[in-house]
Amino acid sequence: MAITHNLGFPRIGKNRELKFELEKFWREETSKEDLQHTAQTLRKTHWNLQKQLDWLPVGDFSLYDHVLDTSALVGNLPERVSQEQDDLAKYFQVARGQSHSHCQQVAAGEMTKWFDTNYHYIVPEFDANTTFSLHAENLISQVKEAKALGHNIKPVILGPVTYLWLGKTKDGSNKLDLLDGLLATYELLLLALQEEGVEWVQIDEPILVTELDSSWTHALKQAYLALNKSPIKLLLTSYFGELKENLHFACELPVAGLHIDAINGFNEIDQVVDWLPSHKVLSLGVINGRNIWINDLNKTLAWLTPLQQRLQDRLWLAPSCSLLHVPVDLDSEQNLDEDIQSWLAFAVQKLDELNILATALNQGKDAVAEELVINELAIKSRQQSNRVHNPLIKTRVAGINDAMAQRKSSYQQRAAIQRQRFNLPLFPTTTIGSFPQTAEIRQARKQYRLGQLDEQQYQTFLKNQINHDIEQQEALGLDVLVHGEAERNDMVEYFGEQLDGYTFSQFGWVQSYGSRCVKPPIIFGDISRPQAMTVEWATYAQSLSSKPVKGMLTGPVTILNWSFVRDDQPRSQTCLQLALAIRDEVLDLEEAGINIIQIDEAALREGLPLRQSQWHTYLDWAVNSFKLTANGVQDETQIHTHMCYSEFNDIIQAIADMDADVITIETSRSDMELLDVFNEFNYPNEIGPGVYDIHTPNIPTIEQIVELINKAAERIPAERLWINPDCGLKTRRWEEVKPALAAMVTASKVLRSNSAAA
Repeated sequence: MAITHNLGFPRIGKNRELKFELEKFWREETSKEDLQHTAQTLRKTHWNLQKQLDWLPVGDFSLYDHVLDTSALVGNLPERVSQEQDDLAKYFQVARGQSHSHCQQVAAGEMTKWFDTNYHYIVPEFDANTTFSLHAENLISQVKEAKALGHNIKPVILGPVTYLWLGKTKDGSNKLDLLDGLLATYELLLLALQEEGVEWVQIDEPILVTELDSSWTHALKQAYLALNKSPIKLLLTSYFGELKENLHFACELPVAGLHIDAINGFNEIDQVVDWLPSHKVLSLGVINGRNIWINDLNKTLAWLTPLQQRLQDRLWLAPSCSLLHVPVDLDSEQNLDEDIQSWLAFAVQKLDELNILATALNQGKDAVAEELVINELAIKSRQQSNRVHNPLIKTRVAGINDAMAQRKSSYQQRAAIQRQRFNLPLFPTTTIGSFPQTAEIRQARKQYRLGQLDEQQYQTFLKNQINHDIEQQEALGLDVLVHGEAERNDMVEYFGEQLDGYTFSQFGWVQSYGSRCVKPPIIFGDISRPQAMTVEWATYAQSLSSKPVKGMLTGPVTILNWSFVRDDQPRSQTCLQLALAIRDEVLDLEEAGINIIQIDEAALREGLPLRQSQWHTYLDWAVNSFKLTANGVQDETQIHTHMCYSEFNDIIQAIADMDADVITIETSRSDMELLDVFNEFNYPNEIGPGVYDIHTPNIPTIEQIVELINKAAERIPAERLWINPDCGLKTRRWEEVKPALAAMVTASKVLRSNSAAA
């Protein structure tokens, strides 16, 4: 009998219940008990949605982030958190700098991307003196909850070696020196779970799909030799890619079972079946946990059936990875096109697909004959749809040439022209694009969507909001302004709504970090731009000020990486289609008199393959797509780009190759650590290292900003430095934004004065 299980379920709730309860708690509008009750209710609901599985995950639920949960589990929260607070307050202090408005503010933990996804985790912090201690109360309580409801459970924990690999040392010490102490804590955890009657534990080591040196493979051997002492059966879990040179090694580790990503590692299945010892379970991730397209069930059964006959009860079936990365339930959607909806599967539907596969294997295909016919019809419908394939767009892509991706002059020549054109001061100040999306803005958007505001009323509202945002920036004294993006629901969805080849869900929310959720648009077909998308708002904003106003666009690579992307053609081809569409918008903005244009590529690094040997291919087409978008403009047009949480030291040459006139990046949480690369790499263009961490409510001081920019000036000449926040300000409140930006502007004046005095 094939066994079914799940690696993890979305946490936020079908209607984002967790998001709203968290934000109420942080505003002190609800109690800790209310928050915990909501969390418990969500867990119960999610387990019920998974009850057809043979093993249900427990411990995959988190109030903010599962990596931060692991830090709490092993007693590794930074010393700076207030020891006078309860555990939940400490937890949120690390996550966001404070747990509530009256809590002492501290530096929030650094946040970065979880492998190659758009999920962000809180980076564990280590030093040579780090010690660990078990704090398993939260996990044990969830085990008790699920068992009390009668579920057959499989706790999910992050593996100790991956946990160390994800973290950073603050003193240059070797993280692996901490492994013995960490393993002792994990051994205690397994004993505690054994006492609760746990039989299987899923232990995630996704670093197995990366290129590991001998120190890390030795650490994995050491870890699982130690943990093998426990009578609990361990399911060693990898995902997001192929194991490659780690495949044989993973098969030999002393665990009871191995999970591999059979979507990304399909070509390794036969090899792992041959190499895995006969006493071990093989779990295959046969349903794509990262995308929303239906599985070709008949095709999957064709290769699964002989494996099931060979492995029998040793075969487990699961999604390829946690379903954290997809929306909860497609049945919530009321407005999707019927044909397109038939091509999609969200988390609940993916588990239904898993159940169909298991039933077909265990009882025969006749037991699910109707489901298989429906699936086959949907697969054929998508393959044959003329809404998916547009020969005119494919012809335009085929006509792209190298000259289209090159600026007319070198950066040095352009910079001289632009300095004369804009006459900006030393250390010019700007923001990244968006201003607070207030309740009033969200309400107006909702009223417009429901027909309670007509087109003219909504346009008037948006113009009034742009007036307000320009006035605020003028009053603050910023040098380069933005229109505030009040008309935009999301930096990707807004553009997708205006491009052919896209469709949109109503409730397809996915967690990005904490309470921050995104609703990725869906690329189902060939992409083109029917008409201008931003020109009206940019030119209106520019008419209100004598200062330059940036045109704000999202770049093709970020639109690609933050969408659910069609899987029937190479991602590089889809990206070129996007590049041509955004290029048309860039040229229209320039023609309309907008001469500073920001093309955000926040997710450029996010798309990197997990193996460095595969980076060149990705970076080649990704950077070329950006250049195709940006480089049709005249020399006097200044191109900016922005990157979020991008530790790009190892791809700095590719960043330079983008040839943007100005790049703005996140650096404040890392204390300008990300700029260390410029000690050795002579970055040729201008750069704005973020000085204001917008992901926390903390307000930077003038002194902090001056200190950060002085650190930056040790690596980058002052005449090429800009001052800006880390990211857009849409999630912040005006009460936080105005004093933070005021501090930023004052700091720029201090820096100019100091520079003049020197």
